[in-house]
Amino acid sequence: MQRNATTQFPILLVHGLFGFDRIGGFELFHGIKQALRIAGARVFIPCLSATHSNEARGEQLLAQMDRILNGTGAAKVNLIGHCQGALAARYAAALQPERVASVTSVSGPNQGSELADFLRKALTPGRLPGHVASHIATLFADFLSLLGGQAQLPSAAIASLGALTTEGVGAFNDKYPQGLPSHWGDNGPEKVNGVRYYSWSGTLPAGQHEERDATSPLHAFCRAFSEYFITEAGQNDGMVGRFSSHLGKVIRSDYPMDHLDVIHQAGRPRGGADSIALYLRHAERLRKAGL
Repeated sequence: MQRNATTQFPILLVHGLFGFDRIGGFELFHGIKQALRIAGARVFIPCLSATHSNEARGEQLLAQMDRILNGTGAAKVNLIGHCQGALAARYAAALQPERVASVTSVSGPNQGSELADFLRKALTPGRLPGHVASHIATLFADFLSLLGGQAQLPSAAIASLGALTTEGVGAFNDKYPQGLPSHWGDNGPEKVNGVRYYSWSGTLPAGQHEERDATSPLHAFCRAFSEYFITEAGQNDGMVGRFSSHLGKVIRSDYPMDHLDVIHQAGRPRGGADSIALYLRHAERLRKAGL
């Protein structure tokens, strides 16, 4: 069935995974931008750096929104943010709600990430036993090497981990609470200051590990990182906890997808959800809401 994604306002896909613009040789939101455009949407991918501050990334997003609004003649934009991109989108909507029609968080750490908590400790001398810190630091370096071809975080992104911790996001939420649930695990308000809020996310798919790892070793890293979750053990996508991701109207938070599946970085997992179809359905949802 042909989808109709002709939303009233342009869609901005906001990335957030340590500032990489490509993962494993593929651009971020691989195949998603193209599918949305074929279905009639105006789609843009703003390029944000991996600066340590969610507010700084939000300011970059606001500047690029200016250019897109001027170029298209649109009055507002629909922001869809993955991972830390969700926090940048929330910031932009909080500061300039009159220019944002909707904010959608896709696997966004809206209450912080337990993985970021653990990594922050591992990279701070003396916070963890040496062998534990060494193991997680090495694992993370190998993951980064696979992502971008180098075992180093780009543009001061080690500091960005602080912005993704439970404490760091908690401070951010105190200033920009729009769309957040009032109780853990609930939905948040669907509309604040004229902006619609939505979210979806996944949890690690069960089984078929060997087949998935052969398709893309990135899946193995997500599974390894999931072992460092405590509060949301077994209820995470390898980087963000299921209930931490909730914002506004929760479409679903347990799709059988890891943190990279949700942006289609390794194709559709066998037996898993179709990530491209999720974006197309959401664009239709926005269109029907007059957005």
